[in-house]
Amino acid sequence: MVKYPFALIATKRSTRQTCHMEFLYRSSCDRNVIVSVAVKHGMNRPSGFPGFILPCLGVHPVQGDPAQPRGALPEDLNSALPIIEKNAEQIVAIGEVGLDFTPRIVNTESGKELQRQVLIRQVEMAKQLNLPLNVHSRSAGRPTIHLLKELGVENALLHAFDGKPSVAMEGVRAGYFFSIPPSIIRSEQVRNEPKNITISADYIAKTKGIPVEQVIEVTTLNALRLFPKLKTFISHL
Repeated sequence: MVKYPFALIATKRSTRQTCHMEFLYRSSCDRNVIVSVAVKHGMNRPSGFPGFILPCLGVHPVQGDPAQPRGALPEDLNSALPIIEKNAEQIVAIGEVGLDFTPRIVNTESGKELQRQVLIRQVEMAKQLNLPLNVHSRSAGRPTIHLLKELGVENALLHAFDGKPSVAMEGVRAGYFFSIPPSIIRSEQVRNEPKNITISADYIAKTKGIPVEQVIEVTTLNALRLFPKLKTFISHL
């Protein structure tokens, strides 16, 4: 079995239909460059990327124009639902969903409640489709984890969690997974792109004092446990 430090999952903000790697590329040409570089760093790429970039679909808590972002609204989800339902068999998770209480995104209790309602509906959909959640929780770590637990969520990945360690441990005890992006080393030269996933693996290995091979082994098994569809989509596993 070929193992990587963690599974490469592409997520989409459904109402805008842009891949979550939008921060890394602005065109298909840029995307091809990033994927090609990843291949040079040891990944196999089937034609057209099937089994290499695997989609999630969901409504991100931040919507609107990047210059004037806003919190997600129920109507954002309403427009995305047909897309999610149509592609339910092809996606490996519902996401990226969650809460973002950054003041410039939402600064009223009513705005936060609308985000919660969008998340609640997507949790219900994930349960119906038997899919895990890929969760965003910027400036909302505690309320996000508390809401997930309240809703009985069992399978979730918290993406780039920025909450306190004590709050993260609540998620760990609930059985949730946490991603560690390459940006953990806080270098302007390091981007969160596929070729840099070994940076995350090295960082975890050094922090825990274990061999990097063990990190790769465990995170691969974690990915397969959280995203069981990976076994179907990735032909070389």
